[in-house]
Amino acid sequence: QVQLVESGGGWVQPGGSLRLTCVASGTIFNVHSMGWYRQAPEKQRELVARVISGGRGTIEYADFAKDRFIISRDHAKNMVYLALDSLKPEDTAVYYCHGDIQTNWARSPMPYWGQGTQVTVSS
Repeated sequence: QVQLVESGGGWVQPGGSLRLTCVASGTIFNVHSMGWYRQAPEKQRELVARVISGGRGTIEYADFAKDRFIISRDHAKNMVYLALDSLKPEDTAVYYCHGDIQTNWARSPMPYWGQGTQVTVSS
């Protein structure tokens, strides 16, 4: 089994910064991608940013994240980070870590989710 555990959420004033961390553990053969999604109250879960493994380690950002958030990944430790800067009240949401993870060579990658970490931006 695979577990994803997030940390680093909290309350911050508008314009502030936070750094989220996620670590994947368990039976991991290969991590195809790791990233972050968020879900605000009464809204659908949406992609924030993700890193796709491969030769170039492709990074995808949502438009709202491109100028303010930075994703990075430690492949050796199965960890992914999200630096949040210039936070706005509309960034308030539960932020979920996501991974497409292969547990052995014979199986296709499966999606796994963390339990989520709350980010609240308010004055």
